[in-house]
Amino acid sequence: MTQNSELKMHIPYGRQHINDADIQAVVETLQSDFLTQGPKVAQFEEAFASYVGAKYAVAVSNGTAALHLCTLALGVGQGSRVITTPITFVASANCVRYCGGEVEFADIDPETALLNVEKVRQLVESKPKGHYAGIIPVDFAGNPVNLEAFRNLADEHELWLIEDAAHSPGGYFTDSRGERQHCGNGRYADLAIFSFHPVKHIATGEGGMVTTNDEALYKKLLLYRTHGITRDTELLEENHGGWYMEMQELGYNYRIPDMLCALGLSQLQRADAGLARRRGIAKVYDEAFAAVQGIETLATAAEALQGGETGHAYHLYVIKVADRKGLYNFLREHGIYAQVHYIPAHTMPYYRGLGYSKGDFPEAESYYAACLSLPMYPTLTQQEQEFVIGKVKEFVGA
Repeated sequence: MTQNSELKMHIPYGRQHINDADIQAVVETLQSDFLTQGPKVAQFEEAFASYVGAKYAVAVSNGTAALHLCTLALGVGQGSRVITTPITFVASANCVRYCGGEVEFADIDPETALLNVEKVRQLVESKPKGHYAGIIPVDFAGNPVNLEAFRNLADEHELWLIEDAAHSPGGYFTDSRGERQHCGNGRYADLAIFSFHPVKHIATGEGGMVTTNDEALYKKLLLYRTHGITRDTELLEENHGGWYMEMQELGYNYRIPDMLCALGLSQLQRADAGLARRRGIAKVYDEAFAAVQGIETLATAAEALQGGETGHAYHLYVIKVADRKGLYNFLREHGIYAQVHYIPAHTMPYYRGLGYSKGDFPEAESYYAACLSLPMYPTLTQQEQEFVIGKVKEFVGA
């Protein structure tokens, strides 16, 4: 490849794919009677619940709103202590703070970069029963957490679980019975959240979803999503007529418009094809880097445990290298816009202000020092991927 052709390359780490069917779906909704609070919202919720295998789904304005609604529905407040991972987007922790709760981090498994269940166990068992309220494991990069192990721990200590599945629609792990458990299906977690940000598997621009099998939690989510207001005649304390509604809780405007749900519905129809393409891209990366000195890839949870099959959703493809900053800058010089996921949450100034310090979670910090997310999205071409692989190998001297 010539230097001039290299200069034309512009390969981001993630990219949305909008086709004519997506555009037509949005146009049809724009021409309908409802731009918000219309039928597309319920249609998207029903279709998504079916896709992940959950009983209920609640569509919201973004993934962070989904997390906030989960903590509200579970009663997080002053004095609530919740454990999560430092290797995640900060919203996984911030949702607890929004409700006045306290966040405690536990370190990651160095092989997978997932929240280490044994580290969580040590933390929980170091305190009296009732000290902690719940755990928020994250399916980081699309690699499904073994939620069965977390559920067993949670049940021992009367804790709830929120699965942050923002990276993993379509992913699954295999439980101890040999059954596939799809991310967000509600078998082990009380609630799960998804994100529809443009770089995610399903893009609505902004948007999120909560899934659950718990009807009581589902009804709370619906109430909190719309200002705490209900028109359900069975729930009203009074009823003045057909116009009447009641604000029964302090809720939020976390609604998502019908246009975005129309886009989500259209995208959902090709979610499996996109997931298959992501896995194909990951396989090419795996084979290219398998024997390369100086490049380390992350294991799936099943590989780390030598357990059952894992269906990785590959929101991200992460490698670890000694000179991460050097590789990051080198790739950018050649039009490859790799990214870092994530700066450990406990090292952020806000969380340092709450008492955390660098050095608190050595595995998370060691991971951060070396990690780089390579381009991963369904429309990445073979030529583009070969170019990325070639430049990575060139940098490490392979």
